[in-house]
Amino acid sequence: MLIRYGYEITIECENPLPLVNQMSVRPERKIDLRGAEEFSTNPSVPYSTYLDFYGNYCIRLTAPPGRFTMRSDATIGDSGLPDPVGHGAHQMAIEELPDDVLIYLMASRYCDTDLLTAAAWDLFDLLPKGWERVQGIVDWVNNHITFNYQDADSTRTAHGAFEQKKGVCRDFAHLAISFCRAMNIPARYINGHLGDIRIKPPADPMDFAAWMQVYLAGRWWTFDPRNNAARVGRIVIGHGRDAADVALLSSFGGHRLEAFTVWTDEVDEAGNKIEQTNYV
Repeated sequence: MLIRYGYEITIECENPLPLVNQMSVRPERKIDLRGAEEFSTNPSVPYSTYLDFYGNYCIRLTAPPGRFTMRSDATIGDSGLPDPVGHGAHQMAIEELPDDVLIYLMASRYCDTDLLTAAAWDLFDLLPKGWERVQGIVDWVNNHITFNYQDADSTRTAHGAFEQKKGVCRDFAHLAISFCRAMNIPARYINGHLGDIRIKPPADPMDFAAWMQVYLAGRWWTFDPRNNAARVGRIVIGHGRDAADVALLSSFGGHRLEAFTVWTDEVDEAGNKIEQTNYV
């Protein structure tokens, strides 16, 4: 299947504003692109690219004073298969984990594991280790937090979501990640496109989404604490310890967000959008 994805974001600033834009597909998916991602700005400015510590693709540029728009559009090939399921995937002993996975056992800016360790063991200690324990954590988080776009809070940590019982997809992910790490299960935060593909479209407008990956049986597996369902067509933009590592737009100065539009649609070979009217 083919998926057209992209965004258009407009900001306004009073002075020249250095920016890091992290909204491009991860390098390992570039082989699936049907042509290059078409990135542009208005007004046009020079930019450079680099890979950060986690291998995420970043665009570095400076916005001029006034209104400034960044836009990207691309089409990518996808298997059309839902997220893999690994019932029985075992939890590895810490001494068996690869060196580069250990960082995903540690507390981070939004995943304040130290404040949630006691609750994690009280809630999940009796669940079988491995896939079943992770799924139990995801089920619990999905039922514990009430989703509402109006409840977004850029300073809320996992412990805050645990206490307040509200949030957006990043809060679901942060809490589940923190519980997993507290139980010695490596977990990392994922940012990406998740279109309403092959499901009944919800009433909420489309946006970037956050979920998590958990390391079991020698590989990373996708879990989605907010939706708690296997989905089709995830396009990973970035991964890291938590949302602080994969900010969509990092600015080094003040600005106002004027508009932000995201699209992630199944399309045919001619690029026409395939309506999802047959899915319930």
